[in-house]
Amino acid sequence: MKPLSRRDFLSESSLAVATAVAARLGLGTGRGLLAARTSEPHRDFPTQPRDRLAVASWPFRAFIESPTNHDRDPKKPGMDLKQFPAMVVERFNLHNIEPLGDHFASTKPSYLSEFREAIAKAGSHAVDLPCGGHHSFYDPDAAKRRQSVEDAKKWVDVAVAIGSPSIRAHVAGVHGVKPDVDRAGQSLRQLADYGAEKNVIVNLENDDLLTEDAFFIVQVIEKVNHPWLHALPDFCNSMMTGNADFNYRAVTAMFKHAYNIAHMKDEEGDDGKWYTIDVARTFAIAKDAGYRGYFSMEWEGNGEPYAGTQRLIDESLKNLT
Repeated sequence: MKPLSRRDFLSESSLAVATAVAARLGLGTGRGLLAARTSEPHRDFPTQPRDRLAVASWPFRAFIESPTNHDRDPKKPGMDLKQFPAMVVERFNLHNIEPLGDHFASTKPSYLSEFREAIAKAGSHAVDLPCGGHHSFYDPDAAKRRQSVEDAKKWVDVAVAIGSPSIRAHVAGVHGVKPDVDRAGQSLRQLADYGAEKNVIVNLENDDLLTEDAFFIVQVIEKVNHPWLHALPDFCNSMMTGNADFNYRAVTAMFKHAYNIAHMKDEEGDDGKWYTIDVARTFAIAKDAGYRGYFSMEWEGNGEPYAGTQRLIDESLKNLT
């Protein structure tokens, strides 16, 4: 047998470590995994329209029991997040979910294991994990920036535990401080590095018009230029400016950097004022960008979430078929 060179030995050793860790986490094994963990994400996305759809837990926040869910309505029947995957399958015939971090009753290993089992029992999959954070990635205080990264890393670990391929990190603001691309980029590069180690993509959403403006998000992503840092385009959040042209330009810019997840909604409101978007035009933007990932239904309209979510599903299938 030909003796191993030092380079071959290091390669084989790295493969063995990656394989062992992957087996323990249930992420698969082999050289393909090692390449994915050290270079860029490799996901096999479904091609059938229904299989590309997911349901977010956010629209059902009034029902979900959790100590960190401040939108729970005690007048409505309660639901533990562990019941959510089966409900989505039974009610909507969809097998992908996007659970919100605030909706977890606990992040202890025992609860996360039970939640992952509930997902598997329902024949479902978690396609993304949106999470929050009180500290800002661009805070002028370096210690607070470090804390923002450490807080987000914990959600990367939760994503691993429940089998989610990604998290949606929240870019919190700082009172009196404008969003800063350089500081945010430094923080998010550290988080993306950690995500790469764990095989978890880090996504940024055009969620808040100030701290998460679509064009600021794009600037940060392009500044960091990291294969594990991507955009999460929301169909309607940028429409809150009331400027339709701005919204479509924002969504177009975001989809150029999207990888695995987008939020589908057809309207968004605040203080009784509602804004709607052209759904077909937005799906066309996604298609033109070559986007192959999931569309998560994040109903935000008038009425109740079950009917609203079904409407979004119907609209999505019409535009994907």
